[in-house]
Amino acid sequence: MRDIEDEEYMLIEHLRHKFIDAARLFGFSMIEPSPLELLSTLEAKSGPMISNEIYAFKDKAGRDIALRFDLTVGLTRYIAGRRDLKMPIKLAAFGPVWRYDEPQMGRYRWFHQWDVEVYDNFNIESDAEVIEFTKYYLDSLAVPVRIEVSDRKMLEGMIRERIGVEDGHIVLEMLRAIDKLSKKSRDAIIQEYTVKGIDAERLGSLLDTVVALKGNIDDILSSDHLKGIDVDASRLTTLVDSLKARGIDVVVNMSIVRGLDYYSSIVFEVFSEKSNLALVGGGRYDTLLDVFGRSDIGATGAAGGIERLILLLKGRYESGIPHGNDKVGIFVAYTDDRLKGNAMMLTSNLRRKGVKSECITASLKRQLDYASSKGYRFTAILTGKVGRESIVLKSMIDGSERTVQLDALLADPSAIISNNR
Repeated sequence: MRDIEDEEYMLIEHLRHKFIDAARLFGFSMIEPSPLELLSTLEAKSGPMISNEIYAFKDKAGRDIALRFDLTVGLTRYIAGRRDLKMPIKLAAFGPVWRYDEPQMGRYRWFHQWDVEVYDNFNIESDAEVIEFTKYYLDSLAVPVRIEVSDRKMLEGMIRERIGVEDGHIVLEMLRAIDKLSKKSRDAIIQEYTVKGIDAERLGSLLDTVVALKGNIDDILSSDHLKGIDVDASRLTTLVDSLKARGIDVVVNMSIVRGLDYYSSIVFEVFSEKSNLALVGGGRYDTLLDVFGRSDIGATGAAGGIERLILLLKGRYESGIPHGNDKVGIFVAYTDDRLKGNAMMLTSNLRRKGVKSECITASLKRQLDYASSKGYRFTAILTGKVGRESIVLKSMIDGSERTVQLDALLADPSAIISNNR
């Protein structure tokens, strides 16, 4: 596990603040689910094999517990026990999660996610709400994206009707095969699943069909690939119509399955237009509520990796994160030890004004080097050579200097700095 240094830490906080602002705007309630869960609770989502992919262990009482690997399970467990809440229930969370993955670029064993969930009466408008939130949040970060949507129930219907498969296990295996299209070649997938007993000709026909079903909803529904078969496209058309009313364009891509078996209907993924990096995944997962004894409500949600967003945003913020008082930061320096007390006093007064400020004990050269290394654009220098109520304000960018009145600096630091630009 890595240590998070200042630049990345500030980026995470910037993304957190933006997320909370968006969540409040959409009426989501913020919540932090417990970082520790019973292992059986986490297995409810992904099966017993999940213990090989997460941090699972026994506590001092001999209970099997684990660190959360996402935020959805904890939120769903919480909702399952809250029969007093009125629907729709809209929850948002932002926090660290842990997975026992092999570390690589953009993938860590300890990382951060944002998450929104809507618990409802099986209403497609909730799916549209989650997708609209996702688009709004990424727009607020100036990240251009492409949203691709699908419907697993519709895809299952295609497998049964067009391919002639009725066995539930084989249907599930074919869905898993489709999910690998973005990672493997058609021939490699067929070879892998033929070994598992899946008919190669049927699987090949299915893969060719879903690859062709990508575009706008009208073209897909009129495609030759769907002629003569009875599939229910009502959920997908309702979703697309709702998003269109919200001013959001999406691409229908029937090859999107989402790897986790618990997704039950609408699924979607969001990609960066700039790098084609997958940023967000989500969909409807009504069946997970059944596991927690709440078959009376449905659920839909989305989650995105913060570290992946950081990969996209780091270059944009090379000159500093747009965060609070950094905009008017002033370093305080002094030329003589007899002025150190006054310098410390000025530093404290600037901080009380909400201005980022520092003062260190060192030679003037080292003070200025430190100010430059910390990215300060201005240094207030007490020299003892100007009037008692005046200081020298030095630009750390071009080296220019001018004398300013101490009272004026303390009254309105932003105005003094603006006049020095």
